[in-house]
Amino acid sequence: MLGWALTFLVIALIAGVLGFGGIAAASAGIAKIIFYVFIILFLVAMIARAVRGKPPV
Repeated sequence: MLGWALTFLVIALIAGVLGFGGIAAASAGIAKIIFYVFIILFLVAMIARAVRGKPPV
């Protein structure tokens, strides 16, 4: 999922450099949403792992 966020970020940067403002804004928005979902899922996984008694990696 983090890879998808980085992919959309790169698309947004390239589109911004080439002057495609709408595509750049949309890609940046999608990248931001995917990144937040990644962070939330990562934290849930770490909490679940801590509750089970396994040490974090």
